[in-house]
Amino acid sequence: MTTLPAPPVGRAPGALGRWLAGGALVAVTAGLAHLLSAAGSSLPHVLPGYDVWQEQAYARIPPFLRWCLGDTTEAQSFKTDLGGLGLLAGGWIAHVAATRRRRWAGFPIAAGTGLWPWLTGSALLGLLLSNLAWGWTIPATGAWQPTFVAFVSIPPAVVLIYGPGWRVALTGAVLGVMLTTPIAIGLVRFVCYPLGLPTSIGTASGMWLSALLAFPLCRILPWFPQLPTPAPDPVDPSRQGPAWVVRRVLADFTEAPFHGNEISSAGLLVGTLLTYLLNPLTPAHGTALLPALLTTQVLTSTLGVLLYRRQWARHGWYPTFVPLVSVAPAVVLTYGPTVPAIVGGAVLGAILAPPLAAYTSRRLPDAFHPFVGNVVSMTVCTAAVVPALGLLPGFVR
Repeated sequence: MTTLPAPPVGRAPGALGRWLAGGALVAVTAGLAHLLSAAGSSLPHVLPGYDVWQEQAYARIPPFLRWCLGDTTEAQSFKTDLGGLGLLAGGWIAHVAATRRRRWAGFPIAAGTGLWPWLTGSALLGLLLSNLAWGWTIPATGAWQPTFVAFVSIPPAVVLIYGPGWRVALTGAVLGVMLTTPIAIGLVRFVCYPLGLPTSIGTASGMWLSALLAFPLCRILPWFPQLPTPAPDPVDPSRQGPAWVVRRVLADFTEAPFHGNEISSAGLLVGTLLTYLLNPLTPAHGTALLPALLTTQVLTSTLGVLLYRRQWARHGWYPTFVPLVSVAPAVVLTYGPTVPAIVGGAVLGAILAPPLAAYTSRRLPDAFHPFVGNVVSMTVCTAAVVPALGLLPGFVR
C-alpha cells in the first residue's frame, strides 16, 4: 500500500470548510433531535412498543423474525426492524453500484473486497442461529441479552480473511453462535448487570474474547484457504473536502457490520427515524433516548473524522466509528439525555477510542482481523470514561 505524505499543519486544503461542514452537520442533527424530542409525546404509537415486542418475540414467528431483523441495528444502540431493512437494502444497492463501478457507490462497502453478499449472509445466519440457540435467555431473565453480537463479529470477519465459499461462511456463523454469543451473554448477565456497568462493555468483551479462540482455530481447519485481508487504498488529502467529512460521518454508522458505506447508513437512519415516528418507545429499547443518541453519535464521529483526517489520508482507513458504537451512546444511556452527557461522552470518545483501536489492531497477529483491536478499544474506553464522568458534577445516574 502506497503511503501518502500528510500535508503540513495549517495548510491542509479546505480545513475551514471541513470544520464548517462538520459543525453544520452536528447543528442540523441537534436541531432535528430537538424537534423529535419535543414531538415525542404527541407522536402516534402505530408500532408496538419495545416491551410488547420483546414479550411477543419468542412466542410467534412474525415478531421473532422482526426481532432478529432488529438485531442488525443493535450495535448502534438501536432496535428497529425497519432500520435493519434499510441497512441491508442500502448495503445491497451500494454493493451493486460498486460492482458496476458507479461513481455514486460511495465508500467501498466491505472494504472494497466484493465480499458483501458472503459476509452479510454469514452474519445473518449467525444472527438467526444465535436467536434460536440463545434467545431463551431473554424471557428466562426478563432482561435484554446481546443476541446480536454474531452479526458484527466473527462471522463477517472470517469471510473477510478467508474469502467466499459456503464452508467459510457456515463455519464463521457457527463459531459466532458457539463462542461470541454465549460469552457476551454471560458477561452481560453476570458482570455488567450486577456491577451496573454499561452492557456495551460485556458485548465488546465477548467479541474480542471469542475472537482469541476462533481465529487460531480457523488456522487449523483444513478447508480454510489463507487469504490476506485487502488493505484499503490511501485517501488523497486534496479530496477530503466538506462533502467528504459529511459522507464519512454518515458511513461510520455502518462500520460495525463491516459495511462502512453512506448508502447503507442512510437506509439504517431513515428506517430508524421512521420507527421513532411510528412509536418513540420502540427504537431505543423502550426509552425515548433516540434523539440524544443520534446527536452524541454524530458529534463523536464528526470530531473523530476531523481530528484524525490525516490518519485517514495516511492509512486509507481509520477507526473513527469506534466511539459511535461504544463510549458516546454508553454515556447517554448511563447518565441520560443531558448536554454534559451528550458532549462529554462524544468528546472523550472521539479523542481516546480511535487511536487506541488503531494501535491495538496494528499489533495483532496476521490471523486476526483488525476488528479485534476495535472492540478491545470499545471495552477499555467505555470502562474508563463512563465511571470517570460519574465523578464530575452534572453526571447523575
